[in-house]
Amino acid sequence: MPQSQIAAQLYTVRDFTKTPEDIKKTLKKVREIGYEAVQLSALGPMDTQELASACKDLGLAVAATHTGFDQIRDNMDEVVKEHETLGCSYVAIGGLPQEYRHADGWMAFAKEATGVAQRLQERGLTFAYHNHSFELERFGERTGLDILYGESGPEFTAEIDTYWIQHGGGDPAAWISRVCGRSFLVHFKDMTMKGNQQIMAEVGEGNLNWPSILNACKDAGVIWYIVEQDTCQRDPFESLAISLKNLRGMGLH
Repeated sequence: MPQSQIAAQLYTVRDFTKTPEDIKKTLKKVREIGYEAVQLSALGPMDTQELASACKDLGLAVAATHTGFDQIRDNMDEVVKEHETLGCSYVAIGGLPQEYRHADGWMAFAKEATGVAQRLQERGLTFAYHNHSFELERFGERTGLDILYGESGPEFTAEIDTYWIQHGGGDPAAWISRVCGRSFLVHFKDMTMKGNQQIMAEVGEGNLNWPSILNACKDAGVIWYIVEQDTCQRDPFESLAISLKNLRGMGLH
């Protein structure tokens, strides 16, 4: 593991990761910005060994991936082999699969995904769930996210996204604390306003309470602090650089 716990989510620069050559150039730019780790997501087709070698040559660790739930469940041998090649222990999914997005689906997914996560754990990998804001819709007395973490086993870990929790009316620090002990990955993005519209911002450039969030992460045992910005108001590489600079200024290394 590198000295830094900060990683760049490559989804931020997905427009520059279509081909193997593009991916290599993007990895180089991310490393030059100062990141020592990446999360792999939204990449075009590339041989896994070639990708692993490109990261290794640049001194980039692979903190985690985003992998489709169907792929994890139905092709676990392949997923395990790919992650072993990448030297990566964390397999996250990007959100609740569409077929579970109904009142009864939350409980069903929590149970099914726990079984998948247990199988992954037996193979040396950790399953994580990345939230958006729709998970904070209420179903009776509980939100979808309450159901997911309340009805799943400890093998079902969290990848709390700070922006999306705030977007859904939640408290990012409180949610990180709620999944203490099963929160090893966190997505960092900030929220600001443009007129009356909520928009994404570089970490430290918006209105989220970063001292509270960072304290919650420390107490919860977060291992990887992953910078992601789905939509940037400037060049996305510049956005990644601003977030990294600001996080270092907050004392995170």
